[in-house]
Amino acid sequence: MDKPFRIVAATGTDRGDRDYQQDRVELLAHPRVNGCILGIVADGMGGRSGGRKASDQVIMTASQVFERYDPKTDNASTFLENLVQEAHLVIRLTAISSEQEPHSTIAAFVINPGGDCHWIHAGDSRIYHLRRRKLLHRTKDHSYVQALVDRGELTEEQARDHPHSNILLGCLGMDADPPVTGYDIAQLMVGDSLLACSDGVWHYFTTRELATAIASLTPREASEYLIQEARQRAQGGGDNLSLIIVRIEPLTEEKKAARFSGFEAKV
Repeated sequence: MDKPFRIVAATGTDRGDRDYQQDRVELLAHPRVNGCILGIVADGMGGRSGGRKASDQVIMTASQVFERYDPKTDNASTFLENLVQEAHLVIRLTAISSEQEPHSTIAAFVINPGGDCHWIHAGDSRIYHLRRRKLLHRTKDHSYVQALVDRGELTEEQARDHPHSNILLGCLGMDADPPVTGYDIAQLMVGDSLLACSDGVWHYFTTRELATAIASLTPREASEYLIQEARQRAQGGGDNLSLIIVRIEPLTEEKKAARFSGFEAKV
C-alpha cells in the first residue's frame, strides 16, 4: 500500500439461543511485527465439550503458529496451510484419546504490513472482501447445499433456508484431510473491509445487507448491529454467533508516526 493506513477492527461473539458457546473468535497482533494481524473464526462441533474443545484448539494452534511467522521471509499462504494442518492434527489426536468426535470450521486471514492479505477456510465459516458497499470476493462453503448451488440446483437464497444447510463436506477433525481453500489479495485499499464470521451470522443476511451495514457503521457498531439483528431474525432458534470486521482507513496527519492502529473494543 503506497499511502500509510490504519486498521480499525472489532470482534463480536454471542451464544445465541444455544445452551452453550462453541464458537471461538480471535484477532491477534503479531508479537514482533507492527502492522501484521491474524484473524480466526472457529465454529466447533461435536457435543457441548467436544465442539468447544475443537474450536479452542484451533485458536491455541493459530496463536502458536503465528508467533513463528515472519512476514518478511515466510510465505503467507504456506503459513496458513500449516496452521490448518496443525490444528487438524491436534483435533484428530483429541478424538483418538476420547469418546467424543470434535470438529471445527476455520476461517483465517493474515494481513501483512505492506497491505497484502491472505486467507484460508474449511467448512462453512466465511470471509468476505468488501470495497465500500461492493462485494469483491468471498469464500465458498464446503457444504452439501453449496454443492447443490454449484450444480445449479439451488439459488443462494434457497440454500440459506435448506433443511440440510448444516451438513458439511469437510472441516477440521474429520477422518479425511480438510478441504482447505486459500485466496490472496495483492493489495488492500483504503475503504476495503474484511468480514469473517460463522454461519450463525451470515445465515440471516444477504450479501448486500452485510455490505451496507459494514460500509455505513464503524466496525464496533456493525458488529453490535449484526449480532443483535441476527438474534432477532432467528426468532429464538439461533446458533452461536461470532465475527470479525476489519476496515482499512487512511492515516490521519496526527497519527502518521504509527502505520498501524490498534483494534476497537470487542462486543
